[in-house]
Amino acid sequence: MTADWYVLIEEDIRKTRRVQAVEFRLHHWKLAAAHRVTGDEGRIAAVAEDAALHYMPTTLTRYARPGDRPARHAFLAQDGSWVVLVGLRGHQCHIRVSTARLMHVHEEEEVPPKTLKESLRDAWQGPPAPERPWSPPAAED
Repeated sequence: MTADWYVLIEEDIRKTRRVQAVEFRLHHWKLAAAHRVTGDEGRIAAVAEDAALHYMPTTLTRYARPGDRPARHAFLAQDGSWVVLVGLRGHQCHIRVSTARLMHVHEEEEVPPKTLKESLRDAWQGPPAPERPWSPPAAED
Protein backbone atom coordinates (compact mmCIF):
# COMPACT_ATOMS: atom_id res chain seq x y z
CA MET A 1 0.00 0.00 0.00
CA THR A 2 1.25 3.47 -0.77
CA ALA A 3 0.53 6.88 0.71
CA ASP A 4 0.60 8.78 -2.59
CA TRP A 5 -2.24 11.26 -3.00
CA TYR A 6 -3.45 12.43 -6.41
CA VAL A 7 -5.72 15.11 -7.78
CA LEU A 8 -7.85 13.47 -10.47
CA ILE A 9 -9.47 15.49 -13.24
CA GLU A 10 -12.26 13.92 -15.26
CA GLU A 11 -13.80 15.50 -18.35
CA ASP A 12 -17.23 15.10 -19.87
CA ILE A 13 -16.45 13.84 -23.38
CA ARG A 14 -19.14 14.21 -26.04
CA LYS A 15 -19.44 12.22 -29.21
CA THR A 16 -22.14 12.59 -31.82
CA ARG A 17 -23.18 9.46 -33.71
CA ARG A 18 -25.70 9.07 -36.50
CA VAL A 19 -27.70 5.89 -36.81
CA GLN A 20 -30.34 5.67 -39.53
CA ALA A 21 -30.68 9.45 -39.82
CA VAL A 22 -31.06 9.84 -36.04
CA GLU A 23 -28.41 11.86 -34.23
CA PHE A 24 -27.26 10.63 -30.83
CA ARG A 25 -25.18 12.82 -28.51
CA LEU A 26 -23.25 10.51 -26.25
CA HIS A 27 -21.56 11.64 -23.04
CA HIS A 28 -19.05 9.81 -20.88
CA TRP A 29 -16.49 10.70 -18.25
CA LYS A 30 -12.81 10.28 -19.10
CA LEU A 31 -9.90 10.55 -16.70
CA ALA A 32 -7.98 13.44 -18.28
CA ALA A 33 -5.24 13.92 -15.69
CA ALA A 34 -3.86 12.43 -12.48
CA HIS A 35 -1.40 14.71 -10.67
CA ARG A 36 0.60 13.42 -7.70
CA VAL A 37 0.46 15.86 -4.78
CA THR A 38 2.66 15.87 -1.70
CA GLY A 39 1.80 17.54 1.55
CA ASP A 40 -0.89 17.44 4.18
CA GLU A 41 -4.65 17.24 3.71
CA GLY A 42 -4.98 21.03 3.44
CA ARG A 43 -2.44 21.24 0.62
CA ILE A 44 -4.14 18.43 -1.31
CA ALA A 45 -7.53 20.16 -0.97
CA ALA A 46 -5.98 23.48 -2.08
CA VAL A 47 -4.48 21.90 -5.20
CA ALA A 48 -7.87 20.33 -6.04
CA GLU A 49 -9.56 23.72 -5.62
CA ASP A 50 -6.96 25.39 -7.85
CA ALA A 51 -7.57 22.75 -10.53
CA ALA A 52 -11.34 23.29 -10.29
CA LEU A 53 -10.93 27.05 -10.67
CA HIS A 54 -8.30 27.12 -13.42
CA TYR A 55 -8.22 23.85 -15.42
CA MET A 56 -9.24 24.28 -19.08
CA PRO A 57 -10.92 21.17 -20.56
CA THR A 58 -9.47 19.91 -23.84
CA THR A 59 -12.92 20.17 -25.44
CA LEU A 60 -12.82 23.94 -25.02
CA THR A 61 -9.15 24.59 -25.78
CA ARG A 62 -9.83 24.49 -29.52
CA TYR A 63 -12.16 27.50 -29.16
CA ALA A 64 -9.92 29.52 -26.83
CA ARG A 65 -7.80 32.49 -27.84
CA PRO A 66 -4.98 33.97 -25.77
CA GLY A 67 -6.45 36.05 -22.95
CA ASP A 68 -9.89 34.36 -22.98
CA ARG A 69 -11.40 33.63 -19.58
CA PRO A 70 -14.18 31.03 -19.74
CA ALA A 71 -17.35 31.19 -17.67
CA ARG A 72 -17.09 28.85 -14.72
CA HIS A 73 -19.52 27.56 -12.11
CA ALA A 74 -17.69 25.44 -9.51
CA PHE A 75 -19.65 23.30 -7.05
CA LEU A 76 -18.01 21.71 -4.01
CA ALA A 77 -19.66 18.42 -3.02
CA GLN A 78 -19.85 17.15 0.56
CA ASP A 79 -17.19 14.51 -0.17
CA GLY A 80 -14.68 17.21 -1.18
CA SER A 81 -14.92 16.69 -4.94
CA TRP A 82 -15.65 19.53 -7.35
CA VAL A 83 -18.09 19.54 -10.28
CA VAL A 84 -17.41 22.45 -12.60
CA LEU A 85 -19.42 23.78 -15.54
CA VAL A 86 -17.10 25.58 -17.95
CA GLY A 87 -18.32 27.59 -20.94
CA LEU A 88 -16.59 29.45 -23.74
CA ARG A 89 -17.97 30.98 -26.97
CA GLY A 90 -21.30 29.15 -26.70
CA HIS A 91 -19.71 25.76 -25.93
CA GLN A 92 -20.03 24.11 -22.52
CA CYS A 93 -18.59 21.09 -20.81
CA HIS A 94 -18.22 19.68 -17.31
CA ILE A 95 -15.20 18.58 -15.33
CA ARG A 96 -14.98 16.73 -12.05
CA VAL A 97 -11.99 17.23 -9.75
CA SER A 98 -11.42 14.86 -6.85
CA THR A 99 -8.64 13.66 -4.58
CA ALA A 100 -7.72 10.03 -4.18
CA ARG A 101 -5.04 7.95 -2.55
CA LEU A 102 -3.24 5.45 -4.77
CA MET A 103 -3.90 2.08 -3.17
CA HIS A 104 -2.68 -0.49 -5.69
CA VAL A 105 -0.45 -0.67 -8.75
CA HIS A 106 -0.09 -3.69 -11.01
CA GLU A 107 1.99 -3.42 -14.15
CA GLU A 108 0.81 -4.93 -17.40
CA GLU A 109 2.01 -8.45 -18.16
CA GLU A 110 1.88 -9.81 -21.67
CA VAL A 111 2.14 -13.49 -22.51
CA PRO A 112 4.75 -14.34 -25.13
CA PRO A 113 3.42 -14.84 -28.68
CA LYS A 114 2.34 -18.36 -29.58
CA THR A 115 4.59 -20.55 -31.63
CA LEU A 116 3.36 -21.93 -34.93
CA LYS A 117 2.86 -25.31 -33.26
CA GLU A 118 0.69 -23.79 -30.50
CA SER A 119 -1.34 -21.79 -33.04
CA LEU A 120 -2.04 -24.92 -35.08
CA ARG A 121 -2.95 -26.88 -31.94
CA ASP A 122 -5.39 -24.12 -30.86
CA ALA A 123 -6.94 -24.03 -34.33
CA TRP A 124 -7.47 -27.80 -34.18
CA GLN A 125 -8.83 -27.88 -30.61
CA GLY A 126 -10.97 -24.75 -30.82
CA PRO A 127 -10.98 -21.67 -28.58
CA PRO A 128 -10.26 -22.06 -24.87
CA ALA A 129 -13.06 -21.86 -22.35
CA PRO A 130 -13.85 -18.22 -21.43
CA GLU A 131 -12.62 -16.93 -18.11
CA ARG A 132 -15.23 -16.62 -15.40
CA PRO A 133 -16.19 -13.01 -14.64
CA TRP A 134 -15.17 -11.56 -11.30
CA SER A 135 -17.47 -12.22 -8.37
CA PRO A 136 -17.05 -11.38 -4.69
CA PRO A 137 -15.32 -14.02 -2.59
CA ALA A 138 -17.50 -16.23 -0.42
CA ALA A 139 -18.13 -14.97 3.10
CA GLU A 140 -16.25 -16.74 5.84
CA ASP A 141 -18.35 -18.12 8.68
